[in-house]
Amino acid sequence: MEKYSYLCILMNRIFQLNDDDYSFPPASMANRQGLLAFGGDLSPNRLIVAYANGIFPWYSEGEPILWWSLDPRLVINPGEMRVSKSLRHTIHSGRFEIRIDTDFEGVMRHCANTPRDGQISTWITDDMVEGYVQLHRMGLAHSFETYCEGELVGGLYGVALGKLFCGESMFHSMTDASKVAFYYLHRFLVEHGFKLIDCQQETNHLVSLGAYTIDRKDYLKQIKELVAEPTLKGNWGDGTAEEIDINITQADEAKFRAYNLDADLALNSDDNYF
Repeated sequence: MEKYSYLCILMNRIFQLNDDDYSFPPASMANRQGLLAFGGDLSPNRLIVAYANGIFPWYSEGEPILWWSLDPRLVINPGEMRVSKSLRHTIHSGRFEIRIDTDFEGVMRHCANTPRDGQISTWITDDMVEGYVQLHRMGLAHSFETYCEGELVGGLYGVALGKLFCGESMFHSMTDASKVAFYYLHRFLVEHGFKLIDCQQETNHLVSLGAYTIDRKDYLKQIKELVAEPTLKGNWGDGTAEEIDINITQADEAKFRAYNLDADLALNSDDNYF
C-alpha cells in the first residue's frame, strides 16, 4: 500500500470515483494541476462531501465530470475585503438593488452565458445547473443578485457549509455589478460569523478585493474545522434560515482505480488506493 501510494504521488494520475458511494480520495492526492478524480455524479450528497473535503467539479460539455483541488488555493478572510473609493461610491449611489436567494438559477444561467477572456465554452453545464439548484433548494447554495431598474445585471453564487463559504462563479453586465454583489455577500458573512471564503483559483479581479493564496494543506486543515460548525441552512434572503448541524460522512474505506494520464493506462494493484 505504501509503495503504491508513493508511486501515485510521483505519477500524473487521476482516480475514478465509484458509483455506489460518495467517497473521494484525499484532496492531497490531486496531481500537479489540481486534478484529482473523474466520474460520479452531481447529486447533492456528493457535492456536499466534495466541498467538505476541499474538492469541486469543473469540466466542459462532453467531458466526464472532473473533480479538482487546487494548490495553492485563493481565499478571503471575512472582514478583510478591500473596498476601493470608487466601489464605495457605487455602493452608496443607490444605482443597484441587492437581493439574496430570489433567482439562484438565473444567476447560474447568466454566469454560464457571460463571455470570458480565454474561455471558448462554459463549464456550467445543464447538469451542473441542476445539481446546484438542488443544493439551493436544500438551503445550502446561495445567490447574491444585483439589479438595476428591475433587471438582473450582476451576481454570484456559492455553497455554504459550516462557517465556510465556497464561491463558484460571478457575472456582470454593468460595471461593478458583481463587485457590489460580492460586497454584500462579504458583509452578510461577517455578520453571521463565517470564517473563510474560498475563491478557488487566482484572478486579478478577486485579488483586487483582498483575496490571497494559501497552500492546499493549510486550506484543508482550516476547512476540516469550519465545516464541522453549524450551517446556516435555508433561504438567506427572507430571514427563515436557521443554523443546524449537518452530518457529512463518506465511507470509512473506499478503493478507487487510478489511471496514469501520461501513459493512458490503469494502475492495477490489489490495494488500488484507499
